Amino acid sequence: MGAAVTVLDLSDSQLRQDRLAAAHYGVGIDLRQGDMRDLSCFGENAFDIVWQPYSLNFVPDAKAVFHQVSRIIREGGLYHFMCANPFAWGMTEKDWDGKGYTMRHLYRDGIAATYPDQEWVYDQTRTARIQEPLEYRHTMGSLVNGLMEEGFHLSQMKEVMEDALDPAPGSWEHFTGIAPPWIKFRSRHLDSANPLNTGWVPSR
Repeated sequence: MGAAVTVLDLSDSQLRQDRLAAAHYGVGIDLRQGDMRDLSCFGENAFDIVWQPYSLNFVPDAKAVFHQVSRIIREGGLYHFMCANPFAWGMTEKDWDGKGYTMRHLYRDGIAATYPDQEWVYDQTRTARIQEPLEYRHTMGSLVNGLMEEGFHLSQMKEVMEDALDPAPGSWEHFTGIAPPWIKFRSRHLDSANPLNTGWVPSR
């Protein structure tokens, strides 16, 4: 679509896959290895769009990431990210006890936990078991307030869930119909000197 795309990832192996995908589709991308909590490799106001797939829960402090993004995104720029639903975090369909899905973890920022991947994440019959990632809970208050404190104007929040009819209790479809596991946030970065300025003027 004509965009100049930069990919930042902590994993060298993931960046190798990105390089292969770019070559397959004949597109050019700038690949950077780094930590989302330190975006000093990028200049200020460097991007019109920051698109962050599920990864925020891999760091204990979401605000540290928001602060970095606010520096590298232009005024009016779009910041989109996906993270765990704070109220369903730490649960899976395996927590079904015959009556409901049990919540075990304290509702506090930075609480850490690991839990097994769902069967659809990768073919567990053909691939050696992958170590469960360590994830951290971010409360709804810290997510929304953290965005606002960095000058972001929330324009959309969408819960991600399955839409199955009459799913079996204890199944992934049933679990997500009761406790949507993910939330997508979309926001615009405003002029810090004029918080009421919500207009977006694309860079040229």
